[in-house]
Amino acid sequence: MDMISFQLFLVIMSLIAFIVFIALYFVKAGYGIFRTASWGISIPNRLAWVLMEAPVFLVMCWMWMHSERRLDPVIVTFFLFFQIHYFQRAFVFPLLISGKSKMPLAIMSMGIVFNLLNGYMQGKWIFYLAPEEMYQPSWFASPWFLVGTLLFFGGMITNWHSDYVIRHLRKPGDTRHYLPEKGLYRYVTSANYFGEIVEWAGWALLTCSLSGLVFLWWTLANLVPRADAIWRRYREEFGEAVGDRKRVFPFLY
Repeated sequence: MDMISFQLFLVIMSLIAFIVFIALYFVKAGYGIFRTASWGISIPNRLAWVLMEAPVFLVMCWMWMHSERRLDPVIVTFFLFFQIHYFQRAFVFPLLISGKSKMPLAIMSMGIVFNLLNGYMQGKWIFYLAPEEMYQPSWFASPWFLVGTLLFFGGMITNWHSDYVIRHLRKPGDTRHYLPEKGLYRYVTSANYFGEIVEWAGWALLTCSLSGLVFLWWTLANLVPRADAIWRRYREEFGEAVGDRKRVFPFLY
């Protein structure tokens, strides 16, 4: 794929994300607390997360290994940053899931398709299409890299801690829903989503790439409507206990 075709690909991905963003305000993604039988056959959450997230990890490995730039210091750094997230998401996070929750095959399949496309989108730019003079060692001292890296790892830590809070809301055998109140959950009802959004905002910044920006847009399009649905669900279940918490962006929305 040449640069013109790649740019068209980014436009198409952005338009699809817009459709997803609108649709998810009307149709709740059927996993987690919103899973219903209408979504069809489901499989255990642990297996579903591995099958859904592992493809992007493997695609990035393949594309990096076949790139002539694979040993460039900045390229290696980008690769490692990206893979840290997806190694945790594909091979660590699923092992930490407790309970017997399931994910519809339809949701998992859509996740696989997106992850394959996104892995290609990120890898194609970084490993093949980015101008060779762009990601030189001096990039490490650029404001893009420094600020982006802080956001990337700050968001990652926020996401991991928020997931930890959610996992420890219940005791073994308990199936009730609880309102998370630790960490950033004091300010928003979807602190884990806030962390992931910040993380990929950092990625878009530290790579200073349109592909990273499209990924951020997809993250927003997927998570912001779901955060709204979770906020409304918590309002129904816990009423005034939700207080003045926002949905996903502290003090804003």
